[in-house]
Amino acid sequence: MIKQTLSILTLLLMVFSCRAQLADKSSAVIEISSIAEFKKYINQDNVHVKLKPGNYQIDSAEKIRFIEITGNNSYFDLTGARFMVDTKLFNRPDLIKSSDGNSMYCAIEISGNHTTLEGLYIETYGDTPGRQSKNKMFNLVGESVTLKNVEVRTTGSSPWGYGYLYGLGGGDVRKMNGIRIGYPAKNVKLLGCKVHMRAMGHAIFLQGAENTLIEECEVDGLLRTTDAMLAETSGYGFDKNFYAAKGNYIEGTIVAADGKILPGEIISLSEDGIRIYPEYNGFKTKNTTVKNCTVTQMRRGICTGLGAASDTVIDCVVRDCVATGFNVGNGDTLINCSANAKYGEAFCIPYTNAKNAKVDITILDSRNGLANNLLAKINGTGHSVLIKTDNDAYIPETMAIKLSVWEGYGNFNENATMHATNITLDNKTSTEVIKFNGTKQLKVKSVGKVREATNSENLINEGNRTKR
Repeated sequence: MIKQTLSILTLLLMVFSCRAQLADKSSAVIEISSIAEFKKYINQDNVHVKLKPGNYQIDSAEKIRFIEITGNNSYFDLTGARFMVDTKLFNRPDLIKSSDGNSMYCAIEISGNHTTLEGLYIETYGDTPGRQSKNKMFNLVGESVTLKNVEVRTTGSSPWGYGYLYGLGGGDVRKMNGIRIGYPAKNVKLLGCKVHMRAMGHAIFLQGAENTLIEECEVDGLLRTTDAMLAETSGYGFDKNFYAAKGNYIEGTIVAADGKILPGEIISLSEDGIRIYPEYNGFKTKNTTVKNCTVTQMRRGICTGLGAASDTVIDCVVRDCVATGFNVGNGDTLINCSANAKYGEAFCIPYTNAKNAKVDITILDSRNGLANNLLAKINGTGHSVLIKTDNDAYIPETMAIKLSVWEGYGNFNENATMHATNITLDNKTSTEVIKFNGTKQLKVKSVGKVREATNSENLINEGNRTKR
């Protein structure tokens, strides 16, 4: 009996010893100092790789995904490393296409599961435009991928300096997006990441991803006045006699009906800060949480409203965006968020089919802006909205909160019946609330005046039925 007990104990000790040795082996840090070494480990499982701090040039590739990280349960510590990616790679027709059916070019793709990449600074250099507008820096498609403390700086779109005035719907602009999270991605986390948009494109966007967390991330872009554009004596806009790709309203900027660019307007040179697409190839985008993030000087700040899924935005700050600060949709919840309205409405619930959104927002200093008098826009059914500010002087007296309006961003069906029905609005600011035709069953408490739109205002509203 004693011998049997000793044998069992000996066997258990051997098992524990082997497990300990395997654990030590899997957690041992592999220190490397070149891109060539880095590529040796990106398809391996259970590795912990640390790249020596320094500058690394990415000027060669075999595939349209220049670096493909396919390993599972691996950790890549790139703290202090700077990857400089030559834009010429995005224009290489000879690179091997991907087997997933998506023709996008990207610098780094992570398709492995339970993999973390931390600490990298990555930027593009050069001015060669890509072959298509789906260029991006990161493409995250694995399960439980974490991107942590990564900093991205994008350049390389062409023509640069005109933003969406020429770059929508298959236009001329070749984009350079930041970070994509796409199907079949699940449980992806972006933690403490920064994206500096110096190119046309979205900073962070989702397509068909599930259970995504975006936390402590920062996005910034650049704005430009149309006056500066109209002062050009050469270049892309000059060659087109300053006619945009279409007329009327373009993503927050008003041009003439015939497309002539007008003075006194402002554009974003990039697209959206954080944007959720409703799906990818039939796979729905679901359950996104955006927390403690900031977006500055983009077209739209945080855009969750396009899909049917209910998304949550908590403690986020948006400043100086041109189309809208927060684009809110069906079932979305904004908790303790804040935005200004210098160049576009602080938030909008623009869609007539949106239901049961909840908005808690503080209005930041919106003085000294340009080309905007809309503080907020509310359409749809069953929403609960709280609007407040720390200082009424932050909101110019010319601004208004409007219900049942075409004005501003987000109405795609010109034949829709505009309405705001069964809305609960608590307006703790002195801003005027205007109810346009279609506003019914409004439950409102307001420090500012509440009134019906005049006949002439309703006529102007009906005249804004162009796609927005």
